[in-house]
Amino acid sequence: MNSEMPSKGKIEELYNSYYPIFSCILNNIQSALSETIDLNPRPVLKSRIKSFKSYYQKVLRQRADKIYHTDQLVCLTDMIGVRVVCAFLEDISVVVKQLSDNYSVREIERKGSDHNFKEFGYESVHVLIDIPSDCLDLSVLSADYVKSHPIPKELCCEIQVRTILQDAWAEVEHELIYKTEFTPFDEPLRRKLACVNASLSLADTIFQEIRDYQKKFQRAVDERRETFYKQADVITDKENGLASSGSQKKEPEKIGRASPYVRGTIDDMILRALQAHNSGNLDLAVSVYTEIISSGEKMNDTVLSVIHKHRGMAYFAQNKYKEALADFEKSAGLGKDNFRSIYYMGIVHSVMGNEEKALEAFTKSLEINGFQSHAYYRRALSYFNLNEYQKSLEDLASAARLGLDNEECASLRAKLNKKFDMM
Repeated sequence: MNSEMPSKGKIEELYNSYYPIFSCILNNIQSALSETIDLNPRPVLKSRIKSFKSYYQKVLRQRADKIYHTDQLVCLTDMIGVRVVCAFLEDISVVVKQLSDNYSVREIERKGSDHNFKEFGYESVHVLIDIPSDCLDLSVLSADYVKSHPIPKELCCEIQVRTILQDAWAEVEHELIYKTEFTPFDEPLRRKLACVNASLSLADTIFQEIRDYQKKFQRAVDERRETFYKQADVITDKENGLASSGSQKKEPEKIGRASPYVRGTIDDMILRALQAHNSGNLDLAVSVYTEIISSGEKMNDTVLSVIHKHRGMAYFAQNKYKEALADFEKSAGLGKDNFRSIYYMGIVHSVMGNEEKALEAFTKSLEINGFQSHAYYRRALSYFNLNEYQKSLEDLASAARLGLDNEECASLRAKLNKKFDMM
């Protein structure tokens, strides 16, 4: 054992000699992580090998007693690292769980979680994982080199999981404070840094709240649409003598307010209307939709189109077909490519017995978006009711190609076959 500390040059030479091994292992890990982490939107992966300058400073602080073994590399936990940069706060826990499920985790540390509101410092979740055996493939390196550079047993990979804003703050903080070994003592400057950090944290929280709201809103919209389709199916199936599979009624999700601080806003009123709509309180839903439309609030055409569309659905559920049709027409007129509202117009026309107008609406909707299996099925029904059986059969085939082949389709196909047999 050496009794004297080796020179910085010798330590650097040993460290640099391991760089090809670290680089190879890190590339393997990053490739594995890109397949393991399943998230939408996809996170950005950044990898790095610790610079010798950072390594030397840290090893002197933490492992100086080990550095006398010049024939062995002193290993730190962050020699190699991957940063996973996510869009939203909720994504962090998803990534950490996926890492825990797929790798041997040594430690999970939540950096910055102990800061109080007056302090500044970056937040990040650090996950230390053992190097997976399949990431130790060093076949791209020469056998002699690998033999003379055994992989340190202590080697692991540090995976940092952050949001985009947390990552931005960490990068700036690193340049302003950590890299210059400077901690500001000036109180006004400390307050400014704390304010910037707090602003970024608040922005992350707001982004997450908006995403949560959008998810709730989309689930409610999807439920409205599904209920509307089912009601239309029941009516038309009865009129056409077709089989209907039916479905069990689900308990509507309680949406809640957009925020306790936005009472009376358009978002808040829309959520209130959707909750009433999903709960079957159609009078209240129509009342709130109408209040929004006539509120005088400045809304763009897209928002107004959506509200007219949802009020039309509520009217339809009340069997007020003329009112529903008027709202769907208004909705369609507020957007150039509003194929769904045009499709809804076709459904109402069909229910009212106006098959030629229904046919016209379904065709126009399909011209805008030709990947609507239900629109093909509905147009097939209209063609059937207009005695155009060949066109009906062709549309039924188009619906099947797009994945729609349920009991109603089978019933219509049977009726068409019977008509062709009679010819």
